Amino acid sequence: MGIEILYLIYLMANTYTQIHIQLVFAVQNRASLIKDSWKDEMYKYMTGIIQNKDHKMLQINSMPDHIHILIGLRPTQALAELVKVVKQESTNWINDQKFTPKKFNWQEGYGAFSYTKSDVPRVIKYIQNQENHHREIKFLDEYVEMLRVHEIEYDEKYLFKPIE
Repeated sequence: MGIEILYLIYLMANTYTQIHIQLVFAVQNRASLIKDSWKDEMYKYMTGIIQNKDHKMLQINSMPDHIHILIGLRPTQALAELVKVVKQESTNWINDQKFTPKKFNWQEGYGAFSYTKSDVPRVIKYIQNQENHHREIKFLDEYVEMLRVHEIEYDEKYLFKPIE
C-alpha cells in the first residue's frame, strides 16, 4: 500500500458521515434518447460506477430526457468528480452499446440536492414515481422548484435547455 492510501485509511478510521445526495442531470439538448428497452441496463451500469467508487446507490430512475439518482455519498471523493466520472463513463458505455441512433451525451451541468436520513424514504418514492410525477409537471418546472425549495440561487441562462 502506498503512503497516500495508508494516510487516507488513517484519516477515515474516525470519520462518520451520513450524506444523502439526489443528482439530477439531463440528456444533451434534452433529447428523449433514454429508452425503456435499455434503461435498466444503464441503471445497473451507473450503479456499478457509483458502488465501485465506494458510494451507496439508494435509487435511480429516469425519464427519456433526464435522470434522478439518490446516493449515500462517502467523503472519500468530491461530488463533482463522482458526477464527472458517472457522466463520462455512462456516455461512453451508451455509445459503445449503440443504444441511440446518434451520439449520446449528457448535458453540461447537474443538480445536487442534500437530504436528511428521515427524508430518504420520501425521496426514494419520488424518484420511483417519475413517470406519474411528470404527467403533472414539466421537468424544467420540477427542476426550478427543487432549486427554490433548497434555496439555491441560479441564473436562468444556465438552466437545462427546454425541449424545442
